Amino acid sequence: MHEATTAANAEPRPREHCVLRLDDLCIRFGKTPVVRHLSLDVKRGECLAIVGESGSGKSVSLLASLGLLPGHAHVTGTREFTTLEGERLDLSALTSRQWQRVRGNRIGFVFQEPMTSLNPLARVGDQISESLRLHQGLRGHAARQRVIELLKQVHLPRPEELLEAWPHQLSGGQRQRVMIAMAMANQPPLMIADEPTTALDVTVQQDILALLDRLRRDQGMAMILISHDLNLVRRHADRVIVMREGECIEQGPVSEVFDSPSHPYTRELLAAEPEGVAAPLDPEDAGTPVLEARDLEVRFSRPRKLFQKRPADFIALQPLDLTLARGETLGIVGESGSGKTTLALALLKLQAARGEIRLENARIDTLDRNALRHKRRQMQIVFQDPYGSLSPRMPVTDIISEGLRFHQPELSEDEVRQRVTQVMREVELPAECADRYPHEFSGGQRQRISLARALILEPHLLVLDEPTSALDRSVQKQLIALLRDLQARHGLSYLFISHDLAVVRALAHRVMVLREGKLVESGTTAEVLGNPREDYTRALIQAAGLT
Repeated sequence: MHEATTAANAEPRPREHCVLRLDDLCIRFGKTPVVRHLSLDVKRGECLAIVGESGSGKSVSLLASLGLLPGHAHVTGTREFTTLEGERLDLSALTSRQWQRVRGNRIGFVFQEPMTSLNPLARVGDQISESLRLHQGLRGHAARQRVIELLKQVHLPRPEELLEAWPHQLSGGQRQRVMIAMAMANQPPLMIADEPTTALDVTVQQDILALLDRLRRDQGMAMILISHDLNLVRRHADRVIVMREGECIEQGPVSEVFDSPSHPYTRELLAAEPEGVAAPLDPEDAGTPVLEARDLEVRFSRPRKLFQKRPADFIALQPLDLTLARGETLGIVGESGSGKTTLALALLKLQAARGEIRLENARIDTLDRNALRHKRRQMQIVFQDPYGSLSPRMPVTDIISEGLRFHQPELSEDEVRQRVTQVMREVELPAECADRYPHEFSGGQRQRISLARALILEPHLLVLDEPTSALDRSVQKQLIALLRDLQARHGLSYLFISHDLAVVRALAHRVMVLREGKLVESGTTAEVLGNPREDYTRALIQAAGLT
C-alpha cells in the first residue's frame, strides 16, 4: 500500500530525533471532542505542515501542546519537548514558572490573528524587546539594535520609526511580520507558525519563508507550519499531516501526499483552487458609475521633535483617480503598506483625505457628519480580521442588526428578527445560530457574519478588505461563489482588496496595482494579470505562481 495511505496510523519515529512529540492527543471541550488520537513529531531542521479546513483541530492541537487552552478543556495524551541539551520536558506537567522559560525562548509561536495577539497599549519596539529582556537579559542600546535587526530581517520598512509605532498604526501584513520577528527573537529550537503568511503579499511570503528556511538550515530549527495555502506547503514543508474533524486522515512526505493523495478529502483540498472569471458587465451598468474619486490623496503629519523643524508629511497615498460601475468588481492589489486599505478608508470617509469623492453622483467629501452618517447605509465594509471587528460581547443577532436599528428605527423587533434571519440565509449561515457569540464560529463563518452585517442595510457599494485571506481554499471557493451570487442578485459594486492574485483573477473585472502609495498600473483583469506592463506587477504575478 502507498506510504501516504497508511501514514495516518504511522509509527512514531525514534524519540532522540524529535524536538516535539505528541502521542495519542485527545482534546475535549465539555462533552464535545475536538481532537481525537492525534500523534505527530517533528525533528531538528524539519518543517512539518498541518493542513485542513477551519475547525479541523489544527490550531487547537498545538495550543494544547503549549498549555494555552482554557481551563475547561480536557486534554489527554503525551506531550514531550526535547531541548537542545537533550533534556526531555513533559509539557503536561510544567509549572507556570517553567512555562515562562519555554514559551518564546525554546518554542516560538506565531499566532494567526496578530491584532488580537499584540498588546494595543505597548509600542512595537517595547513588545519585541520584552522577550529579549526576559530570556537573554538584553537591555538599552543592545536590545534596540537587536530589535532593529529583527525588523529588517522580516523586511519591515523604516525599522527605526516602527520601534515607536503602536500596533493599530500598522497594516495587517506589517503586524504579522512583527509577530514573526518576536517569535524569531530568541532563536528557538522550535517555531510553531499558525497561518504566518495569511496577511502577507506573495513577494513578502516568499522572503519570510526563505528566512525561516535559512534558520532551519543554519540553526537546526524545527518548524510546524499550519496553513491553508497548499502551494506554500508544497514549496517549504518536508512532511504534511491532513486533518479533518479533529482526526489525522493522511500524512507522509509532501511530494507523495500531494502527488498521489489516497484520501478523497485530500484530493478535494488540492482541487479547491479559485476558478472562473467575473461575469461580464451589463452594458447599461458599465456606464453607470457608483463611486468616483478625483485626485484622492492621503497625508499623515509626522511628529515634531523639540527645537526641530517640523518634518515633511508622510504621503500614504499619492493623488489618483478611480471609477467603479454598478455591478462591477475593482480589485486593489499590492504589497503590505502599499496603501490598499488606506485607499478604501479614504473612499468611505473613514480616513481624512484630499480630493473629490462621489457616491452615485453625489459628493460625499463635502457632507457634514450627520449627513454622512445617513449616507453610510449605501456604502459598507467587510474588514480583514473578522474576529477583531465583531464584538465578543454581542450575540450574532445584535451584531447583524445594529446598523439596521440605527438607520430604520421604525422597524419592530419581529421585523428586525425576520430581516436578520433572511440575510443569514443569504450568506448561508443557519438561522438557529443567531443567538451564539463570535467565538463559537469558525473563521469562515465569522466572515459570513461580517458580510451579513453589511448586506442587511442593502448597500450599493461593498468594500471587501482581504475577506478571504484567513480562510482555507475550500472555504474561499465557497465565499467567492457566494459573492458572485450576491452581486448578480443585488447589483452590488465591490471594491476588493487582496494580496491573493488567484482570488482577484476569479472575482474582479478590473485591477489597480499600488506600490508605496502610488498607482503603478490599472486595466482589465485579463490585461493586467495576463500581459502586465510594469516589472513590479510581473514580480507579483510570478511570486503568486500565476505565470
